[in-house]
Parts: sequence; structure tokens; C-alpha cells
Amino acid sequence: MNSLLGFIPQIPVAEATEAATDWITDVFAFLFDPIKEHFGSFMEFVSESLLMAIPPFVFILIVALLAFFVAGKKLGLAAFSIVGLWFIYNQGYWEELMNTITLVLLASLLSVIIGVPIGILMSKSKAAEAILTPVLDFMQTMPAFVYLIPAVAFFGIGMVPGVFASLIFATPPTVRFTNLGIRQVSSELVEASDAFGSTGTQKLFKVELPMAKPTIMAGINQTVMLSLSMVVIASMIGAPGLGREVLSSLQRAQVGTGFVAGIGIVILAIIIDRMTQNLNRSKS
Repeated sequence: MNSLLGFIPQIPVAEATEAATDWITDVFAFLFDPIKEHFGSFMEFVSESLLMAIPPFVFILIVALLAFFVAGKKLGLAAFSIVGLWFIYNQGYWEELMNTITLVLLASLLSVIIGVPIGILMSKSKAAEAILTPVLDFMQTMPAFVYLIPAVAFFGIGMVPGVFASLIFATPPTVRFTNLGIRQVSSELVEASDAFGSTGTQKLFKVELPMAKPTIMAGINQTVMLSLSMVVIASMIGAPGLGREVLSSLQRAQVGTGFVAGIGIVILAIIIDRMTQNLNRSKS
């Protein structure tokens, strides 16, 4: 058996992949370079000039008030937000927190902007669903570390490739849940809208999307949490934030520092998760 396999030449997958990556990088440099430069500058502006310009106590108060109203005027989440964000500030990780929020916010926003229209397309076209489903399966089953390779090849190191890797990793839930939500809309409602002479656009925005909103919001919640889960991995390619502190502590075997930075990520994850869940509940 081994002798039989020995006659089969090795398929040059690695060489072909590297050649394809080099070709894409060269051909689309006119697209990648401006994104790297301008989007990177925009992210720095959001993090340093906008978020860091807000005094920490004001930022904490804003988040607490938002949590209070989103949670139905209950104090639990607001109190946790105050204590948790104050703890991060007290430990000296406020700037890292702002960088992390910037990465998660922009990656999630781009994932939703891209994912919802694709999900709508899949719900309207069986051909699109058949083509895109294997792509989504590939995106979700591929180890997150692998996304760092094309991210670095196309955009170098820094926050931009971190957002790119997070975008690939976090987009599938929004696409799948949007497709699922629209397909689960009652056929009677769809037929009633058709009977009243609704156009396709009217039916989509006035019937299907409103009815599918809880499911879509559940997908958005998963997308945000997956973006946050990429924080530590993205730090391996230079993305700043709490993830970089965790990675640095791991490399230096600094258990205490890594634990504090990790607790900061957990606090942020809990706040975001509870707020998005309560937002979905209050709007459903």
C-alpha cells in the first residue's frame, strides 16, 4: 500500500496557495492599501479621538444608563456595568478596553451590514442558499487561527487585519439566522400581503423583517460575541486591546496580569451579551 502511494506525486497545495495569495495581494493592492491606511486611521480616530476623549466616569455612566433602560429599568445590569467598568479602569486597562470596544464594534457592525443582505438573498433564492451554505460551513469550521494568514497577507499587522479576521469568523451567524428568520415567517402572512398587492420590497420591510427580527437579533448577538472571542487571537497579529495584554502575560508567564486582563474581557462580554439579549427581548 505504501509503495502504491509512493508513486503518486505530492500535490503542490501549499505552493499554489502561496502563489494565489501573492497574486491576489499584487492585483488588488489598489484596494487593500487604501483600506489598510484609511480604515486603520479611522479606527485609531474612533478609539483615541472619540472613545478616549470621553472621561471614564462619563463613559461608565452612559453605559450604565443604557443598560438600565435596555434591561427594562432594572438595576442589576446597570450596577454590574458600573462595578465592572470601574474595575477595569482601576486596574489601568482603560485604553486597552477602548481599543477592544473599537475592534468589536466595527467588526460586528461590518458583519451585520454584510450578513443581513446575504441572509435575505439566501431566503429568497434556493440557488444562493445552495451555493452559500457550504461557504458558511467552511467559514465556521475553519480554525480561527487560519484566518490570520490571509489577514496578514492582505493588510499587514495591526487592528485592520484583526477586524478582517473577526469579520470572516463572526459573519455566518447573522447570515444563517437572517435566512432562518425570514423562512420561518408564516406563509399566511406572506399570502395576505400578496393579496393586498404588496410589492416585494414592501413585503420584505413591512412583514418579513419585522416578524423575523427576534431571530435576526439572536444571530447578531452571536456575531458580537464571536467578534469578542477573536480579541485574543487578533492580538497575535498586532491588534491592540485587552487581548494583547492576555497574550503578553501568557508569553511572560505573568499569571496575575493575564488574569486581570482576562477578567476585563469577561466583564465586557457579559455586559454586551446581556444588553443585546435584553434589547432583543424588549423589541420582540
